[in-house]
Amino acid sequence: MESKNIIFGIRPTAEAIEAGKQIEKLYIRKGAEGQLMQEFKDLCVRHRLRWQEVPVEKLNRLTRGNHQGVVAQIAAIEYVEMTDILERVPEDETPLIVIFDGVTDVRNFGAIARSAECAGAHGLITPLKNSAPVNAEAIRSSAGALTTIPVCRVGSIRNTIKQLQTEGFQIVAATEKSRKLLYDADFRKPTAIVMGAEDTGISKEVLKLCNEQLAIPLIGHIESLNVSAAAAVMLFEVVRQRIGE
Repeated sequence: MESKNIIFGIRPTAEAIEAGKQIEKLYIRKGAEGQLMQEFKDLCVRHRLRWQEVPVEKLNRLTRGNHQGVVAQIAAIEYVEMTDILERVPEDETPLIVIFDGVTDVRNFGAIARSAECAGAHGLITPLKNSAPVNAEAIRSSAGALTTIPVCRVGSIRNTIKQLQTEGFQIVAATEKSRKLLYDADFRKPTAIVMGAEDTGISKEVLKLCNEQLAIPLIGHIESLNVSAAAAVMLFEVVRQRIGE
């Protein structure tokens, strides 16, 4: 079944680009030439869009329609800038953001988004590279939360953390390697919780920048929680601390 996020053909794709649609991936048939195609490529250059040249067989797999050598995948959601997330926080609420550092499984990504939305988080920040795509499966796993909670994609998680710190945020790393427990932290101030990769956790470079490194106490024999379960525990400790305010 063809994805509803696929558009094809030179003119429809050009119209989508000019309308400001967010293009996830853009494929152009290898060796495609002609005036229309050149004009389309010039349009992509003006909009700073990169494309991948692929064999016609790949385009035919993506759509059965008359693609004219052009197929694009539109983002499943509308991404926002980090300033948009901060500006949307109501004046009577304390900001809460979740930062993804290498979470690549779409189901985990969706489950964390669901918990974040339920906990009243104001936005999610994810890197452009090495991150789960926000696709139909992620949206399903989030029970629709990804269509309501703002999502920002950034080129550098480290630069984003530094920017948030200048805005008065404490950056909290969820890591089982810490001796400090999440129950000993103060979440009543602007907070960004960093959740790391499913296998390796938060990268060393990001961990160094965090104001707090907090662990969830585990009593059983298994050494760690699934990242989405850990995110839920962290988020609802924030809720517990703030709910009485």
